[in-house]
Amino acid sequence: MYAELAPHGLMIITVALDQSPDDIRPYIEEAKPTHPSLVDTEHVLADLYGMVNIPTVVWIDEGGRIARPNSVEFGNDAFIEFHGRPSAPHLEALRSWVKDGKSPMTEDEVRRAQMMPTPDEQLARVEFTLAWHLHQNGKTEAAKRHFARAGELSPDDFTIRRGSMPILGIDPMGEKFFELYQDWEERGRRTYEPR
Repeated sequence: MYAELAPHGLMIITVALDQSPDDIRPYIEEAKPTHPSLVDTEHVLADLYGMVNIPTVVWIDEGGRIARPNSVEFGNDAFIEFHGRPSAPHLEALRSWVKDGKSPMTEDEVRRAQMMPTPDEQLARVEFTLAWHLHQNGKTEAAKRHFARAGELSPDDFTIRRGSMPILGIDPMGEKFFELYQDWEERGRRTYEPR
């Protein structure tokens, strides 16, 4: 997609939310991306844009405005049996936006579609940030309590709940992740609305 649309002005930037660049390096090296691939160890991007799921895609125009708010999207259909979201509608909308200038949403639609955090979700971000700080400073037990509290305050935020797994030594693609996923499904799969 990047190779196709870069000549038309598209810049794709992928950002991994991981505790260190070394955690994500093997995946980046295997994927061999031709676009910038960054690592956000402090979850600043998730905080600024209210990202609660992974993968999240947000479109930002040349003026720095959100043209299409957070949405769970995929670049291909490799895991469609798992998530049930075909990639074609999103990719076609992206082509239309980049090549033809056809905006997918009006500014009012963008504002209405954005998921604003609740007070509990905002507090969960604070708890997560505190937990990460404690973890970095060797205060493991205190960090665990704050990671747990963050997950309780915002149970549908995968960037918090799944994001804390590798920090706590839990495989983020293992049994605990599938328990988290099942719990999320049972609560109604709260996520960004499909666009």
